[in-house]
Amino acid sequence: MELHPIRTDKDHAAALREIERLWGAKARTPEGDRLDILLTLTEAYEDQRWPVAASDPVEAIRFRMEQAGHSQTDLANLLGSQSRASEILKRKRPLTLQMIWKLHEDWGIPAEILIRPYATAAA
Repeated sequence: MELHPIRTDKDHAAALREIERLWGAKARTPEGDRLDILLTLTEAYEDQRWPVAASDPVEAIRFRMEQAGHSQTDLANLLGSQSRASEILKRKRPLTLQMIWKLHEDWGIPAEILIRPYATAAA
């Protein structure tokens, strides 16, 4: 496959097949470099083709929980208590900087999503 910008769904499908073939290639080898380039091109195409609407912090947490199979208990363990996790998910308590850091570092939720303002329920 010749490297070129991904402009169509057909180009995208071909790039995905090549990525699958190259998966696991050693870094800093011709195959590893090719894989890195294809991943970058594919990500750019997917971001343009299927943009993701910006979510608020609570929705981002819920999405990561669903995606990674985390439970509310897992969130409680991360944030320090079951009541704190419940209050966050019910929007009764805003995230603190420390919570944002833990969610970013441990669960990989982008910090730029977690620091967005969002509505909380009236106390």
